Amino acid sequence: MTVVNDPKHNREKRPRRRIRTFVGGSIKILLAAVILVGAAATYRHQIKTSPRLGRKKPPTQARLVQVIGLQKADCATTVPAMGSVMPAQQVTLRPQITGQIVEISEDVIPGGFVEAGRKLFVIDDRDYEILVQQRQSDVARTLKDLKVEQGNQAVARREYELLGEVVGEEDRELVLRAPQLASAEAAYRSAQAALEKARLDLSRCTITVPFNAIVQEKSVDLGATVSLNSNLVTLVGTDQVWIELKVPLGKLKWISIPRSNGDRGSEVKIYDPLAWGRDRFRAGRVLCLAGELEPQGLLTRLLVNVDDPFCLTLENRDQPQILIGSFVSAEIQGRTLESVFPIAWPYYRDGDTVWIMNEAGQLEIRPVEIVFSEPGHVYVRDGLAENERLVVTDIAAPVAGMPLRAADVEGAEQQARSTPGEEEDR
Repeated sequence: MTVVNDPKHNREKRPRRRIRTFVGGSIKILLAAVILVGAAATYRHQIKTSPRLGRKKPPTQARLVQVIGLQKADCATTVPAMGSVMPAQQVTLRPQITGQIVEISEDVIPGGFVEAGRKLFVIDDRDYEILVQQRQSDVARTLKDLKVEQGNQAVARREYELLGEVVGEEDRELVLRAPQLASAEAAYRSAQAALEKARLDLSRCTITVPFNAIVQEKSVDLGATVSLNSNLVTLVGTDQVWIELKVPLGKLKWISIPRSNGDRGSEVKIYDPLAWGRDRFRAGRVLCLAGELEPQGLLTRLLVNVDDPFCLTLENRDQPQILIGSFVSAEIQGRTLESVFPIAWPYYRDGDTVWIMNEAGQLEIRPVEIVFSEPGHVYVRDGLAENERLVVTDIAAPVAGMPLRAADVEGAEQQARSTPGEEEDR
């Protein structure tokens, strides 16, 4: 069979195949597009016609808090301070004569208590007794010479009067033996003074306690020869001690400081928790203000007087002893604040504010200015009103205007009246 290859026939056949292929592909694409559009229209119709659930805002929950009613009161101020104990009286005894120690009191031991006027040391007095006898002899001799000279003057005066002569003033004194009489009188007075000095030295052989004291240091023993520069014993007074307190300069206006001997200073409570425990204290009183500031210029020094620090009297027998050199804390009772709001420290918030629950039951963050602060409390005069409700519950993220509801206030009021220190004790 013979195949005829006709180019014209092949050219007519290729376009027909291409047209059929193009038409078939276009139909498939159009069909896919119709399906997609139909699906989209169906989904849109379902979205529009399906039931919807409305989104509701959850109800606001009011925060449960404890509140107390604010009330004005007259409050006594307390200024805290710290300081060290120092003796009000302290002396190191030295002899005023030289000699050998022949007697020492059995109370002359470190820590021993000695009363005023008690004999502590005796120096050998035999030389001084002899000297007193010699001075007595000198007085007797000069007194005899004075009396003899007084007799001679009387004779000279009679002779002068009998002669009736007129002489000058200077010659008249010589005639009447005035210089001789003056010399005899001076010798007599000198002998008397020497006798008094000898008697005084004799009395100084016995050394006594100048005031009620405790022996701090003993420096000599029996048989020692002492001179004017020898230390015998160091004594510290037991009737009083002073406590030097350091107080902030801004707190002085609340403290009563005596300006004369008749004034009474503020009362002071002295604490030594390590030695006495937390609840025990001794009472003292502000004595005076030191006239200078600390080098930093922020603290000043107050002297506080405490009577009977070693509890030697009957009324203080059960009180704790105050030891010289100990470091103590103090509470100085200051002046009274009138008509202020006392607020415990935990309820005085950051930023000098307090939290108030207003009449609408919302939180109000109110700034206040404190009049006075002390450990445990601050005192506010302005910015608050009586019977306003103070929020005492801590809120993690306080926001002004947040709704609140009040809890039982009985426990909150008791908690608000106590200081943080009291809560720890409980």
